[in-house]
Amino acid sequence: MKEIAILMAAGLGNRMRPLTEMTPKPLIKVHGKAMIETVIDGLLARPVEEIYIVTGYLGEQFAPLCEKYPQVRILHNPDYLTKNNISSVYAAREALGTAHCFICESDLYVADPAIFKKALTHSCYFGRMQAGYSDDWIFEMDGDYITRVGKGGKDVYNMVGISYFKREDARILREEVEKAYACEENSQMFWDDVVNRNLDKLKLTIEPVETGQLVEIDTVEELNRVEARWQNAEG
Repeated sequence: MKEIAILMAAGLGNRMRPLTEMTPKPLIKVHGKAMIETVIDGLLARPVEEIYIVTGYLGEQFAPLCEKYPQVRILHNPDYLTKNNISSVYAAREALGTAHCFICESDLYVADPAIFKKALTHSCYFGRMQAGYSDDWIFEMDGDYITRVGKGGKDVYNMVGISYFKREDARILREEVEKAYACEENSQMFWDDVVNRNLDKLKLTIEPVETGQLVEIDTVEELNRVEARWQNAEG
């Protein structure tokens, strides 16, 4: 069955200023490679047939990726400045539901592309187990299935920015995003909030990832620490 991917790349990357004043965050290089390219290369190794990059801030800078990767298509999110990331999934709605679909953050450094080669039998979020309390986005579980997607939890899986929806579930997600987006009061929702509202329809599991397989880099300090660890390992 055909697989596609939607990469979210519209944000301002304010926490990584001043680096993002002239460069969108997904194009910041880690170990000499743009973060978004580590995601793309992992997806293509699976292989995923079509990759839709949803852009906003400094979106024109992503155009060279279409030349480098024939599978890449650019979609513009016209609402990225005024609405939350539900607007990026909405911008990709025509692709969502046409095939099994990854939805990924594009400001990840994928150190181990093998995470994309997993045999995914169910719609799922990728997650990393964290002992103790986490105030980040987390998943609560009942047996094998997710019962809550939200912030804050103890001894739970943390969101890592990769999800996978079987075609049937992707269609449900598209329909629910379209319904939510039609109401102005939902403009500041995260797309994951739409998932959380519809967990009775979307039977989602967790695909575990290990520490070090991918790195979420949100600040210049975190970037510097990652680069320093790499240089020490090389040295």
